[in-house]
Amino acid sequence: MVGKVSERVLAREGLERTDNGMKQTSWPDVPPINQKNYYTDYMKRDDQILSFRLAAEASRDRLVQNAKDRDRALNNTNGEVSFLNDEIQGDDAASSAHLDPSKIIVIHPGSQNMRIGFASDALPKTIPMVLATKYPRTEAEEYEALPRRKFEERSMDLQHGEEWSKKYQKMCNDLKIDMRTNKRKVLPNSKDLVVNFNRRTEPEIISQHNDPLQVEWTDIKTLEDPDSIASCFIGHQAQRVPDDSNPKFKLWRPIQHGWLNEAEYPTKAHLFNDLETILDRAFRDELGLKKSTELKQYSCVIIIPDLYDKKYVEELLHLCVEWFDFSRVSFIQESMAATFGAGYTQACVVDVGAQKTSITCVEDGLCIEDSRVNLKFGGYDVTETFIKMMLYDNFPYQDINLRRRYDFLLAEELKIKYCTLSQANISVQVYDFHLRAPNQPTRKYQFKCYDEVILSPMGFYDPTIFDHSAKLKSRRELVDRSYNAYDVEQPDDPTSSAQLAVLALTQPSVMQTTVSLTAPGEMATPSKERTQPFNFLARPDAASATPGTSKAPSPAPDGTSTPVPAPYLFGSSSRDAGSPSPFGRNGGTPAPPNGTSVLPTTSFDGQPLQRTAKDLAIERDSVLPIAPLDIAIMTSIQNAAKGDEKKVRELLGSIMVIGGGAKIPHFGTFLEEKLKGRRPDLADRILVSRSAKEMDEQVVTWKGASVFAKLPTNDSWITNYEYKMLGSRVVYHKVLWQY
Repeated sequence: MVGKVSERVLAREGLERTDNGMKQTSWPDVPPINQKNYYTDYMKRDDQILSFRLAAEASRDRLVQNAKDRDRALNNTNGEVSFLNDEIQGDDAASSAHLDPSKIIVIHPGSQNMRIGFASDALPKTIPMVLATKYPRTEAEEYEALPRRKFEERSMDLQHGEEWSKKYQKMCNDLKIDMRTNKRKVLPNSKDLVVNFNRRTEPEIISQHNDPLQVEWTDIKTLEDPDSIASCFIGHQAQRVPDDSNPKFKLWRPIQHGWLNEAEYPTKAHLFNDLETILDRAFRDELGLKKSTELKQYSCVIIIPDLYDKKYVEELLHLCVEWFDFSRVSFIQESMAATFGAGYTQACVVDVGAQKTSITCVEDGLCIEDSRVNLKFGGYDVTETFIKMMLYDNFPYQDINLRRRYDFLLAEELKIKYCTLSQANISVQVYDFHLRAPNQPTRKYQFKCYDEVILSPMGFYDPTIFDHSAKLKSRRELVDRSYNAYDVEQPDDPTSSAQLAVLALTQPSVMQTTVSLTAPGEMATPSKERTQPFNFLARPDAASATPGTSKAPSPAPDGTSTPVPAPYLFGSSSRDAGSPSPFGRNGGTPAPPNGTSVLPTTSFDGQPLQRTAKDLAIERDSVLPIAPLDIAIMTSIQNAAKGDEKKVRELLGSIMVIGGGAKIPHFGTFLEEKLKGRRPDLADRILVSRSAKEMDEQVVTWKGASVFAKLPTNDSWITNYEYKMLGSRVVYHKVLWQY
């Protein structure tokens, strides 16, 4: 040990201290925190959060006001007023302004329709979610015809594609076998009768004065401001604008497939402006709120999807507060609202919409986060596939194009009239329809159909028959995903382990958090065949095979280098065993499509690299979530139960089907039979029902939101002041679920 060096030695070595001991700054010294014993209560008390503090202050002000009113009443009546009655009256008077149902607007935006109305209304008003503005070309001229087909080809197989034709023929043969198994009469030449009759049919021309059901087309001269580019028609008026009008109009749809329509809009500003225009015109034309100043007296409840984009929610909140100036805004998820409307406390809600199908298990009024599934097909896909099958069988109106407004309305009418899921209604019959086009005489067509009416809605259980080619077009090009406020590389849009399992049907690599050195083909092959591929609900370790809850922004845990064990992927067995893999060949799970998988990379030491949460989110966005409906329901229930067999039985016995796409006759009965085939051991417990009170499936969600809006104790209201102080951060503290 070296001893102390003298000052004389330091001076000789040039190390003598020459400073005067003065401080280098006049700022006070901050002593370091004692790491062994320190404590902070920052953001740990409710009074440190503005939203909670304002609620407490409002409650305190209400109590003070009640006391003042009581004292004033006592002075005016010489003490003859009951304290209890006066206090009750004071509470009612203070809250009457917010609890008046006629002052609360409930909005349910959808891909095809928007339902809007006051909370005091028995039923909402339905407005098509579309607007028409002046444009050089109509949507039929700008986009290719739907259903997509090659008009120059002569044979039907070449027009619609040989692969699709083989799938259609296979479905036809499978239906014949099934009908014979069920002892139903099947004519061997049914298809020939349909094709030959449709090929010979010619339309009958009906003059205008002989057609009592003429369509009233929108008169473009009634436009509010004809000289303004921003003037437009919305809803039913937009759908009835003639395709050959002068000037021409184009239809714009802000929401498609359950998310913002980025494929058809050139800019984000145009997209949000159209969304605002539809809401503004709906308030004025449908609700009678002509002046914008009137909206200050109203509150608003908005229904959002179970698996939502935070950017979409924040934009709706911004519109309602900044543009429409509502006094309060509240959000509720679709499945939660559905259970409110049906009066159920526990249910597996299957919401079949126009362009998306959502499945969520609800317990005690809250959605189970890991059970949320969002599939990108619905009633509109049934319409398109039904027309495509009819065209394949020589439908007499071969020029039908769903991009044209009158053809779209005709196709919807044909689907509603003739599509069914009951084999008892399948027979060769002659039907007719009237084609009413603007500035043309009415044409009456006769046609025959056979199994098209049941095969098109059966696409819910074989989604490969639907056309998915354009559903991911321009995804995330205009509106980027939401990122964490403290980590800009961490996506924080809600995720679900059930949704990840559905995505893994198409691309198994979405479940992997590391990039290994295996060949691309090896990544897509399941590790082991299962003898009972669909008896996954009985496995007690099923819950441990999926990622954690959706509270984490990504399934990739921080700081780990081992991959998360992937859940059991359906589709590992042969197609004869019921493989539901949407894109499988010979029943196997396919390799990831070209351009969507990340090339294997390694670190400098040769170890596999950990993929970031952003990489995983990008890959998830590149995969379209489609799966057979019965498999998706079982997957949702599996992730909700987490191995609890009792909860599995309860959820299978309380499946509620809602949504306009579920109004196909015998939809619930057919779904129940499919689920019983998946779980024959629980066949006596499976029950698929409509909502309670036999309410219309299309309005159950809206009705539930109106019930939610009238609750006297509701802490989810976001006030105008709170939003202007905190911005979108206020949503974290106000919504009733983990945002």
